[in-house]
Amino acid sequence: MLKPMGKVLIKTEIPGPRSRALVARESEHLAPGLQGFAQWAGVAMARGEGSVLTDVDGNRYVDLIGGIGVNALGHCHPAHVKAIQQQAETLTVGSFSSEPRAELMGEVAALAPAGLDRLQLYSGGSEAVESALRLARQATGRTLIAGFSGAFHGKTAGAAALMGSPAREDFGPLPPGAVSLPYADCYRCPLGMRYPSCGIACAEEARRRLKGSDPLAAVIVEPMQGTAGNVIPPPEFLPAIADATREAGALLIADEMITGFGRTGRPWGVDHTATAPDLVTLGKGFGSGFPISGVLTRDEVARAKPWANPSGASSSYGGNPLAAAAALASVGVIRRERLWENAARVGEILLTELQRMAERFPFIGDVRGAGLFLGLEIVKDRVARTPASALVMRRVFDACVRRGLLMMSYSPHIRIQPALTIDVETGLEGLSILESVFEDLNASGEWKE
Repeated sequence: MLKPMGKVLIKTEIPGPRSRALVARESEHLAPGLQGFAQWAGVAMARGEGSVLTDVDGNRYVDLIGGIGVNALGHCHPAHVKAIQQQAETLTVGSFSSEPRAELMGEVAALAPAGLDRLQLYSGGSEAVESALRLARQATGRTLIAGFSGAFHGKTAGAAALMGSPAREDFGPLPPGAVSLPYADCYRCPLGMRYPSCGIACAEEARRRLKGSDPLAAVIVEPMQGTAGNVIPPPEFLPAIADATREAGALLIADEMITGFGRTGRPWGVDHTATAPDLVTLGKGFGSGFPISGVLTRDEVARAKPWANPSGASSSYGGNPLAAAAALASVGVIRRERLWENAARVGEILLTELQRMAERFPFIGDVRGAGLFLGLEIVKDRVARTPASALVMRRVFDACVRRGLLMMSYSPHIRIQPALTIDVETGLEGLSILESVFEDLNASGEWKE
């Protein structure tokens, strides 16, 4: 048994006997395809509080996964719990107007990027993206949508067609009407160049391709890319893409699923560059764990038909009273407590700590971050920038879990996105565990495999 260190407490081997039994019972009927980190960890959770999870064996972990950006308020935030409990006692389903949905509209509009004051609600990220794509096509009368290398917008057909990785081929056949543009991932430049001497060549290449394309309905872009490894483009990139989009007479869709609601140290990812999108897709931290998503846009775009017709943009679950109450609590706390400021403050401290680690360990190729949206690259060679092997990263992940850290450390593109409410001490405790794992990795030399 390990001695407790701060929030972490390891009482059994990991996974413990109760976790193993519960996972085995669930696996008798659970279809494959669950989140990889949940399968690999093999632990069953019993409860959570803030940025700490406790499994059924009583082991406590620091949670730096945060539901992959979903857990904005932290586990079981009192205001969130209370709102859901109270609403569940009165009204839970239906598309009729309700007090929580009416209040939610005003709360989101007060925080939204300037000029975007029309909101339609859904239950999942892909669903909102698909609706935004339909709306853009109907508002412009065009069909072509441009996405980016490294992008991820969901796994439904239209969203998958815009996926910017080879994995998209596994989702085929995919619908036509999608093209890919180079994203400004400066550590792994798709054009093989170096910033800033490149002059943001990727944006110029995007402009060139758009000029030569069929009539364009929209460009959909993540202000910062999550699935690609929490990639943060240089500040010139997004405004240049917005200019190229407008030159093409198209609409700009900012996919703020993971960057929205304060994640990056500003209310929205687009706020870092004062970029003005025509549509914004919302999700993840929107409901702080309760399934809800949305499309934000301005009035003249929202009136496009048939999207604006009765039932033209509706969803069976979208904006139901229970979801609206959960989202109202989430957005209300984020806005009242200005949690983007906590994200900026704590994120800067964690980024500095990661940068210090990069000076110690030769296998850390890059460290980047904006607020509580942090990433680091694990490589075999800093010059060649060859990613560490899957086998090595699985060992890193397993070692982190055994020591009480839940983090997306199974990939050479490590992602860190804890709750926006996390305190400095808890964040640093998690990184101290990561550092201990890195010390062992460095001593063994296994990172070169």
